[in-house]
Amino acid sequence: MSQLEQSPIERDIMEYDVVVVGAGPAGLSFAIRLKQLSPETSVCVIEKGATVGAHILSGAVIEPAPLDALLPGWRDAPPPICVPASEDEFWMLSKTGHRKLPLPPGMHNHGNFIVSLGALCAWLAPQAEALGVEIFPGFAAAETLHDEGGKVIGVRIGDMGIAKDGSHKPGFTAGIDIHAKVTVLGEGARGSLTKQLVRRFALDANSDPQSYSIGIKELWQLPAGRVTPGKIVHTFGWPADNRTYGGSFLYHLDKDRVAIGYVSGLDYHDPDYKPWEAFQQWKAHPLIAPLLEGGNIVSAGARAIVTGGWQSLPKVEMPGALLIGDGAGLLNVPKVKGTHQAIRSGMLAAEHLAATQLVADGFDARLRASDAMKELKKVRNIKPGFKKGLWFGMANAAWETVTGGLSPWTLKQSADWSSLDRLGTAEPAHDYVQRTLVPRDRLQGVFFASTSHDEDQPIHLKVADTNICATKCVEEFGNPCTRFCPAAVYEMVEDSSQPYGKRLQINAANCVHCKTCDIKDPYEIINWVTPEGGSGPNYQNL
Repeated sequence: MSQLEQSPIERDIMEYDVVVVGAGPAGLSFAIRLKQLSPETSVCVIEKGATVGAHILSGAVIEPAPLDALLPGWRDAPPPICVPASEDEFWMLSKTGHRKLPLPPGMHNHGNFIVSLGALCAWLAPQAEALGVEIFPGFAAAETLHDEGGKVIGVRIGDMGIAKDGSHKPGFTAGIDIHAKVTVLGEGARGSLTKQLVRRFALDANSDPQSYSIGIKELWQLPAGRVTPGKIVHTFGWPADNRTYGGSFLYHLDKDRVAIGYVSGLDYHDPDYKPWEAFQQWKAHPLIAPLLEGGNIVSAGARAIVTGGWQSLPKVEMPGALLIGDGAGLLNVPKVKGTHQAIRSGMLAAEHLAATQLVADGFDARLRASDAMKELKKVRNIKPGFKKGLWFGMANAAWETVTGGLSPWTLKQSADWSSLDRLGTAEPAHDYVQRTLVPRDRLQGVFFASTSHDEDQPIHLKVADTNICATKCVEEFGNPCTRFCPAAVYEMVEDSSQPYGKRLQINAANCVHCKTCDIKDPYEIINWVTPEGGSGPNYQNL
């Protein structure tokens, strides 16, 4: 037997009543609520990040009502970053100017809080553990387990210590199997197991394709006296052109810190669009640059954001398993908020399982009848309206807001990968990325994300046919993966043996787990799978 032909692996088995994949706000809220209602139920949470919160990134402004219901006394001992919202501003940017606009109804933040979602999850984890929840960070759920009838019966943790060539290194450890009566998927946007289960059980058969954006965020330390704690600023317009959905957030925290970020809709058309560079350009705008001058980046990262809403919600139950949070797609785009929806859905799933003695059946109907879905239905047409351009989107958003979402129609959505124009057919870009911007390498963003992967492990970005990258994609799209990835994972290097003199090089160690490549690749040949547990970014207060 060769080194690569390993003998069958004997795996340890752990058994719980419920296993949760993902220690985000949905998964932790689910675990806390289930133990509150049913203390005798055994619950474990699996988290692929090295620590709870290491892979969590969001704006984030939260509506506190669901957290009030989950943990009524939380305000007496709040998470480390928790700043009451004090004022809101909404700006439309041009290349050199800006105009203040009336605040859309959903963006009034009085009574809300600015938080670090990663810090919030790290704060929730010990409260779950105090109730008896077992949390295992640093263990990636690599696949789901099924019985002979196809029912989900748990998950398998990915093996540790496999070399890039597939051989077992001296420290090899076989991943354990976790068996459970119910598996709850709270993986966040474009979760790798969620994607497999949606396909296996055709959960999206009666919904539109899911839609996404990429959000790129930085935490800055600024000179003393420049920050107004609680101030919330949103912008749209430049540097995105009128066909590209884009906007920013700027949240004033405590201790002279600000959280800033830029969101680009992944339904963009121009194959030359660069989300990361657009963010850098936004920072150079006259409205933003004076605030940041003299400051320093503390932490940075990127992640996909689920924006499909009501009409893209898949069925959220299947035999033996449930979907919650961003994995289900519950973010409210006009509000620029999803955490309250994640907590809501986690609590609702826990209440359902407690009432049914751990039977998943019926949760889909329960979620669709809940306040979480009523909220999404009212705004279902706002984000899809921007697919027809900025001005149509604004007019449509105003109409939908005035009518309270009572339009008799529902706008359809298409998959983001299908929106990319061929080279030479896109409308000319409106200088959304100036070449005069002071250069800043994407690898600096990887550094500030504290990303770490063992170089000698299998590449977790599976490209089905790299010949397409070196031939068809060069000609049709100019290899957009080299532009939409914020971490310089994909690189076309010179190779005279290839038809166009190039070949794809995958710098997997750079990956910040944003999943953009899995979503936007126009040929759907990139499949993001979990790397070794504990790999990836280690976000600090993002």
